[in-house]
Amino acid sequence: MTDPRPEKVAVVAEVRDRLTGSDAALFTEYRGLNVSEMAQLRRALRSVGGEYKVYKNSMVRLATADLGLELDEHLTGPTAIAFVVPRSDTGSGDAAAVAKALRDFSKANKALVLKGGMLGGKVLSGDDLIALAELPAREVLLAQLAGGLAAPLSKLVGLLQALPRNFAYGLQSLIDTKQQSEKQEA
Repeated sequence: MTDPRPEKVAVVAEVRDRLTGSDAALFTEYRGLNVSEMAQLRRALRSVGGEYKVYKNSMVRLATADLGLELDEHLTGPTAIAFVVPRSDTGSGDAAAVAKALRDFSKANKALVLKGGMLGGKVLSGDDLIALAELPAREVLLAQLAGGLAAPLSKLVGLLQALPRNFAYGLQSLIDTKQQSEKQEA
């Protein structure tokens, strides 16, 4: 067998670099989408931190084999990959937001099929991808986490405030009782 062409080697290297450099890679089938729909999808993904790229399945298979990933089941038919690009402000991309953008676009355009993907080294099925899309936004999850952490602390503060307050009420009640008994004796 002859050496592969440099263009193919470059494409495999690019796919490998994109898979290792992104937070997630979500695989879709785009058969039936026209150029304007693809452009619309790319804009929607770009706005949430994703990049949409079409590669030949054979090139992706070579790149995933080099990385030791088992993604061959997602590489049938015309496949495009939505890469979740790490953001400069947080250092990580929002895979759920990219999955939501794909899901929302697929609802309006039945030609887009969500196949699965890879998130943090874990292979996702199409159902996993839909479940990822159902997650609340990153900001909502962070707010829920903060609320979950703050609730026990606020209860602790309330309990700590109640101890001296209840002691003061008890002491005042004891003083009032003592004063009433002195008045009755006099």
